[in-house]
Amino acid sequence: MIRLQEKLGFKMIFFSSAEVYGDYTGIMSEDVMLNNPIKDTYQMNDYAITKWAGELMCRNSATMFDTETVRVRPVNCYGPHEEYSPYKGFIPIFIYKALHNQPYTVYEGHKRIIDYVGDTARTFANIVDNFIPGEVYNVGGRTEWEKDIKEYSDLVLKAVGRDDSLVNYEEAEDFTTQVKTMDFSKAIKDLKHDPKIDPEEGIKSTVDWMRWFYRVED
Repeated sequence: MIRLQEKLGFKMIFFSSAEVYGDYTGIMSEDVMLNNPIKDTYQMNDYAITKWAGELMCRNSATMFDTETVRVRPVNCYGPHEEYSPYKGFIPIFIYKALHNQPYTVYEGHKRIIDYVGDTARTFANIVDNFIPGEVYNVGGRTEWEKDIKEYSDLVLKAVGRDDSLVNYEEAEDFTTQVKTMDFSKAIKDLKHDPKIDPEEGIKSTVDWMRWFYRVED
């Protein structure tokens, strides 16, 4: 796609991921990746590595060929129309497992922010109206919505109508960042990022859709 962009001159939005911040322990603002040594943002999985490599390719192309790209780093986007896969985010996995009364694991001590797909999509659409070549944006839920993974699991179980007897609780997972504390101020300023759907409402909506999609009886 980058080679085509260099040839045809179109503008592009590159979908990266907040996973690029790796094991960074501070507030994850967009400039962290450029202002900190690699050891501070050590990426602990191949997915994160490929996303960062993609960003570097976009930056390199802009320097060499004047291509115009905006990069976005979504943070745990979830919602209706996302089918189950063991490789998906924790929200669809928890919901699918709970709906089918299957056991799943919650690693305690991890914190995350999630963002409902409608809110994420609205912010992405706003890039078209304020396209700033070379910019990069974190896009996720409100910082005050940051929760322990167990709290998200509890919201899923409440929406599905089950207790936590099917949940296996374990200590913090290796090779996964424990706490992702994000800075969304740039997206708020440039893209009018303004999440509306809180986790409880969004999870309930996603449960309703998955229940319908997989024909799960109440």
